[in-house]
Amino acid sequence: MKTIRLWDLPTRLFHWLLLLAIVGAVITMKLGMPEWHGRFGLFAVGLLSFRILWGFAGSTYARFASFVRGPSAVFRYLRGQWQGVGHNPLGALSVLALLGLFGFQAVTGLFANDEISFQGPLYSLVSSDWSDTLSSWHRQTEWYLYGLVALHVLAVLWYSKVKKDNLLQPMITGKKQVTAGVASDAKGGGIVAFLVCLVLAGGVVLGASGRFVSPPPAPEPPPQSLGW
Repeated sequence: MKTIRLWDLPTRLFHWLLLLAIVGAVITMKLGMPEWHGRFGLFAVGLLSFRILWGFAGSTYARFASFVRGPSAVFRYLRGQWQGVGHNPLGALSVLALLGLFGFQAVTGLFANDEISFQGPLYSLVSSDWSDTLSSWHRQTEWYLYGLVALHVLAVLWYSKVKKDNLLQPMITGKKQVTAGVASDAKGGGIVAFLVCLVLAGGVVLGASGRFVSPPPAPEPPPQSLGW
């Protein structure tokens, strides 16, 4: 056995900060704090944008090319014919589903409204009917996310207890013990790549915050009666 560098620091930070954003968004929603719910939503938009970029510019095992495979790879894994580290072919589908569903939830929230006083930062870019539709989707997707997160947690527990493969520890330390010759240290994803992805993700958050959306025109004053 030997110890390799598996998950780089940006990937690990994304994982735990996204958990923080999700918990914060749920708590503030249940407590009736829409402004803070929106802030956590923008935080999630930034994190997801960064992770997508990091999937192309990050280190070896964080890149989509290293773990996103076709159906044949999934079938080989199910037959016990897959060897490797990082996300296995079946786990890769879970990663893509989580990124896609969380992304959908975050984006629809940008245009949503609570039918009372809160409106998403990009609410003015769509019609009232479309905002109501996106708001409905935003609320419905919440339950799919709960189910997907529950499956994710159960899978981690199953690997730890049944297969004796601790998936949690490498996501904390970044290191994993593997059989010699199976895998090597992650490479790439240096400071320059990190800063570029961080700046681009920050630009996405800035756009999603509505900073560049022109405010709606002020209503015209009612006509004044001159008493004639």
